[in-house]
Amino acid sequence: MFELDHDLAQDIVNRTMAILPYNVNVMDSQGLILGSGEPERINTRHEGAQLVLANGRVVEIDGQTAKHLKGVQPGINLPLMHDQRLIGVLGITGEPEQLRTYAQLVRMTAEMLVSHRHQQAEQQWRRQRCDDLLALLLAESGDAPRLIDEAQRLGLKPQMARTPYLFELAAGQSAEALSAWLSSRYPDSWCVSSAQFSLLWCRPAAVHVDNPRLLEKLQGLGWNILRVAVGGQADGLAGLRRCYRRVGDLLAYGRDILPQSRLLTLNRYRLPVMLWRHRNDDALDELLNPLRNVLAKDSNGQLLATLRSWCEHDGQSQACADALGIHRNSLRYRMERIAELSGVDPLTLDGMLALYLGVQLLPQALSD
Repeated sequence: MFELDHDLAQDIVNRTMAILPYNVNVMDSQGLILGSGEPERINTRHEGAQLVLANGRVVEIDGQTAKHLKGVQPGINLPLMHDQRLIGVLGITGEPEQLRTYAQLVRMTAEMLVSHRHQQAEQQWRRQRCDDLLALLLAESGDAPRLIDEAQRLGLKPQMARTPYLFELAAGQSAEALSAWLSSRYPDSWCVSSAQFSLLWCRPAAVHVDNPRLLEKLQGLGWNILRVAVGGQADGLAGLRRCYRRVGDLLAYGRDILPQSRLLTLNRYRLPVMLWRHRNDDALDELLNPLRNVLAKDSNGQLLATLRSWCEHDGQSQACADALGIHRNSLRYRMERIAELSGVDPLTLDGMLALYLGVQLLPQALSD
């Protein structure tokens, strides 16, 4: 239920007195003055307002009548209505004959301000409730029928297929402003900020987004985005929750292993991220040993660069040699040297996979 407060009452007073040569008072539903052009009258009782509240009609008080009422000056007191409910009283000080011409216009202006403030409060409540509800839907207990029903009533479309993006923003950047921009640009988006410089954006899967161009656009608008992790299409809430966890791991993987990469996609790094999540296991640490043996003898990084290119070109010799700008014989020599140092043959599927995973789990800072 909407009620007048001091700030709104004083705002009405200030706006109306800017165009009126008379004092204005705004009283609440108990007849207490909340706002006035005479500050000393604030928080005092107004008997003229109590008459309006008791009868629900305009009360005019001339100079003679005012002498018999406590805390009252001559003027016109009008009921303030909102949604057909009496919420307060607007009082204009002066002789009634001089005020009748525009008293109703002043009341209409005041009621428009009340309506506008109510709409703002409703919108703010709705935004806050949607934010809270989205956080609950993405939590483990988010399948509760009560939550889903409320989400549907608020127009959140909880069963829509979505693709999650997890943005990491530089210090000083506003996740709230980015959320507002994405929501206005892509209808039916979900935006949740779980940390100060982090934003989860779940866009409708049916909407095509060119990810590199989106990053360029945001950069051009002034957002400094350190990196963004992009998941795959998630159908339903359970799938979206799983994908949310995956992009969280993907973002952490990128921060740890590929700090220079701003755009990370789950399709590209799904397997390395899965292994990275268990990076502290002894068995996984052993996976890096062959690669460490190569690095120990690779002072100029030539062998590691060759191995990276070999993996990027799916073991295609000519494509790899062309990318490195070397002859195929030179490539063959380097691959033999990698096999010798690592004890793993990169020309076999098992060997290539082992070395590929090692490269993907090796922090970029160690390999540069």
